Amino acid sequence: MKKISVNTSQKYDIFIEKGLLSNCAEIIKSQTKSKKFAIITDDIVDSLYSEILINSLTHEGFTAVKYVFKNGESSKSIENLNNIYSFLAKENITRSDCIIALGGGVVGDITGFAAATFLRGLDYIQIPTTLLAQIDSSVGGKTAINLTVGKNLVGSFKQPILVICDSNVLSTLSEEILADGMAEAIKYGMIRSSSLFDLINNHNIDTVSNVLDDIIYECISIKSDVVSADEFDKGERMILNFGHTLGHAVESYYNYEKYSHGSAVAIGMALITKQAVESSLCEKIYLEKLIECIEKYRLPVKCSASLNELVPLCYNDKKRESDKINIILCSKIGACEIKQLTIENFNLFMEV
Repeated sequence: MKKISVNTSQKYDIFIEKGLLSNCAEIIKSQTKSKKFAIITDDIVDSLYSEILINSLTHEGFTAVKYVFKNGESSKSIENLNNIYSFLAKENITRSDCIIALGGGVVGDITGFAAATFLRGLDYIQIPTTLLAQIDSSVGGKTAINLTVGKNLVGSFKQPILVICDSNVLSTLSEEILADGMAEAIKYGMIRSSSLFDLINNHNIDTVSNVLDDIIYECISIKSDVVSADEFDKGERMILNFGHTLGHAVESYYNYEKYSHGSAVAIGMALITKQAVESSLCEKIYLEKLIECIEKYRLPVKCSASLNELVPLCYNDKKRESDKINIILCSKIGACEIKQLTIENFNLFMEV
């Protein structure tokens, strides 16, 4: 079993091992004094893994209750959050109890926000079941829901007390959802590790399962280091948003229906790097390598929306500060910088 420690205001461990879900309650028992757990999950994950988790919990003498919602980005809403609050209240969840997020990024985000706000804060555990959630959204304590005007605009920082990653659960993922996670893995290679990028680029969507454990460990290690240094996203942590400002705009433009998060991020990385090349801030060879890598995982590098249509949607992004916006640029593979631009200069950079 591999373990990575995250040194934030609330320190916690991430455990990584194949088959960990079936006996995860043994680890949970060592990390919390809670006896009752509220499991929040979606309908797809529920049909696959809830029973395994509940059996493990009950075997260790815990009590578990469960709330299931419809899968998909549209469930990361105020309405669904309110339903979760009602469920927690109805089940008499107290501050001594613990919430478990069992699922992908949507489940983790909305469950974490519920844990941060219900009764002014409860402990919660992340058990991510998608590659994207395992390597990215389950680590670092960012929780949120969407508004109609933009993604992740209402949320809080809430660190989990524990993250459990079982790579066996990834075997049930569709190619599209696996590729979704690979977009974030490519991001980590671009911003911090050329060796990770090369490992990813030496494989494709059909062969990457052979090295997934190594990719998961490397991505989590990078995120742990960045988050530990900048828990509240005031400086270095912004580099984790490479491709996301435009990616979120793509998601919003298509009403969160046409492109998944990973696909949108892939488009965002390609578009922002293309603009960096146009501004002589990146050599064309690195854009070509990025596009080559993205396409190996059958991810898109462009969409039908023009920059003129996407750029205004960037102004609702969390990374905007008054009349300025922060963008992340990679000058080469494994190296990036945070560039703060005025809205006017951002428009010029994006050629709109």
